[in-house]
Amino acid sequence: MALHWTGIDHPAVAVADVEAMARWYCDVLGYRGAASGQSGGAQLLRAPDGSFLEVMPQDQTPRPARTTWTPGWSHLALRVPNLDAAIAWLDSRGVTWTGKIGGAVGSGRLRSFTDPEGNLWQVVERPA
Repeated sequence: MALHWTGIDHPAVAVADVEAMARWYCDVLGYRGAASGQSGGAQLLRAPDGSFLEVMPQDQTPRPARTTWTPGWSHLALRVPNLDAAIAWLDSRGVTWTGKIGGAVGSGRLRSFTDPEGNLWQVVERPA
């Protein structure tokens, strides 16, 4: 018998400043506050599609240098209907791009960027 699951509930990101990063995710990426005050100061944010992102305090482990291909979880990709419009919006918010527009595995286009603490994100446009 296989495990019955209905979807991914949330990824979590450990950050130095939970309040500042939660605000950035809300202001720049459109998340909304959903719950806070549990798990040592973690905040749960809700995305426009109803999925969640947990923003939690980091421990004292040094941040390793990483690329898209570093072993382990790599990045969080946001699906967008129009990549060019998403890039223009993120440009207006001052994000730091890590490269040019590229092809997405499986079809489509993407571009990668980092949040203020260096966590890797992507915006991805896929054909209908």
